[in-house]
Amino acid sequence: MTEAQETGATDDQAATPPTAPGDMFEVVDEVVDGVTLRVFKNTPRSMRDVWAGSAAHGDADYLVFEGRRLTYRQAHAAVASLSRRLVGDLDVARGDRVAIAARNLPEWVIAFWATTSAGAVVVPLNAWWTGTELAFGLSDSGSTVLVADRERLARMEGLLAGTPVRTVIALPEGGNAGGTAPADAIPIEDLVGDADATLPDVAIGPDDDCTIMYTSGTTGRPKGAVGTHRNATASVMNALYVAFGMAARAGGGAGAGEGPPRPPATLLTLPLFHVGGLHTVLFPYTAAGAKVALLRRWDAAAALDIIEDEQVNVMCGVPTTLFELLDEAKRQGRTIESLGSVGSGATLVPPELARRIDDQLGSRAAPGNAYGLTETSGVAMLNTGADYLARPESVGRPISPVVEVRLASPDGEPVPDGEVGEILLRGPIIVRGYHGRPDATAEAIVDGWFRTGDAGRMEDGFLYVVDRLKDVIIRGGENVYAAEVEAALYEHPAVAEAAIVGLPHPRLGEEVAAVIRLHPTEGGAAGATAESLRAWLAERLAAFKVPSVVEITTDPLPRNATGKVLKRTLRQTLTPS
Repeated sequence: MTEAQETGATDDQAATPPTAPGDMFEVVDEVVDGVTLRVFKNTPRSMRDVWAGSAAHGDADYLVFEGRRLTYRQAHAAVASLSRRLVGDLDVARGDRVAIAARNLPEWVIAFWATTSAGAVVVPLNAWWTGTELAFGLSDSGSTVLVADRERLARMEGLLAGTPVRTVIALPEGGNAGGTAPADAIPIEDLVGDADATLPDVAIGPDDDCTIMYTSGTTGRPKGAVGTHRNATASVMNALYVAFGMAARAGGGAGAGEGPPRPPATLLTLPLFHVGGLHTVLFPYTAAGAKVALLRRWDAAAALDIIEDEQVNVMCGVPTTLFELLDEAKRQGRTIESLGSVGSGATLVPPELARRIDDQLGSRAAPGNAYGLTETSGVAMLNTGADYLARPESVGRPISPVVEVRLASPDGEPVPDGEVGEILLRGPIIVRGYHGRPDATAEAIVDGWFRTGDAGRMEDGFLYVVDRLKDVIIRGGENVYAAEVEAALYEHPAVAEAAIVGLPHPRLGEEVAAVIRLHPTEGGAAGATAESLRAWLAERLAAFKVPSVVEITTDPLPRNATGKVLKRTLRQTLTPS
């Protein structure tokens, strides 16, 4: 196969750490579930081992939340206490499922590490779900213990009796909705006060289950992607591989046998129930000894204060979040001096975001774009720094030498360089399958290759995600990729949000429709109309790509918890009944 059809991270990437025998990132072949994969030889065996290693960070700040501070030493005491109580008092055995349903709270993090250190499987439930949806997740996963804040518990009132849950652990904080816990719920404060900081004696292997992460559910019923400890630890090693490379590129010279780069401080803007918040941020930043600041809910002004107060130097978020942060900083005249790296992902990233980051933060902030899915345990492809500025439409190259990518036609054949095909990914980060869904597993994972359902093309070793295959609009036989039209709309100074969907058309099959929210009328945005926006696009795109329907709204576009626009909702709104 050509490099465009199947590729791993290449040696021409700037300052990549060495991977030869004896190096920290030595790469070897290993057979996993009958498939030979490239893996890092020095990968920890389990997430328990990752957590144990973080004890070395001692009295450094770990979690910061609304005036509360928890050091690594304090967190380890709480995790060990809760983990022992789960095993000794609550009869949680290796492989049992423990669900977490809460906002991004420090206790969420403690519950996660305590559960995985006990050999149990964490089921992070979408905190935006309704009570019925939460009950579905509990029943589908077979969770016997539920860790939840009072807001989520209030939503599930009257529903828990129909689930396998036998024990409820109540967290001390919720949202504005408040709510009360069931009478027999155990406050988490009662389970974390022991002085003994040793973990329970449980053997955990790399191929034991670690998490069941539910897909975002933008279409159809959510599926529980079962991630192993190997998947999670591989994502940690991938992130460390990138961190060492970036440090060397910046002149830090970190390499085999040397200490890790200076621990960063990050603001966690993504939910912990999503791989972006859990695998991409919490896991590697914990391993690196970072300070992790948490937000109860996204608020751009509050985020700016935290970044300044905690000297946050690296963060990532969905495009909407980062656009709002930049807008608020510009409004307040703040330069966000501490930020040195800003990344985005979880949805298709408009190239305009890279330009905004570069314009407002300057050369000190290396912008980045990432591509990954629930099934890839977080980031699989990465584009950063100068590469990103040169190719802002690309999601880059494989994040490390252990990740492979190839493009395939509908019949599974490789596609030539520059042509569109389905993106397939392989490596130790690919989940083992879907919980209780063997048919879905067999369809999605073939010979170790995960079929992403995304369309992309490869140019000079860089991957360009064109769109979800199912979201391609076929107008009169011509393919219209929503990402391209949306990117053009985001370049218009009046456009705050934009989404492209396909609507049924009696003659063309489908027609292109746009739903657009404009910036407030100050600053010249008042002159934007449906016709002027169509004219703007007509100057930049082929005629068949210009929307025939343009709906301008004053309301934010509907999104799920990870920032993806709910296009099915928009189609239902635009399509007459």
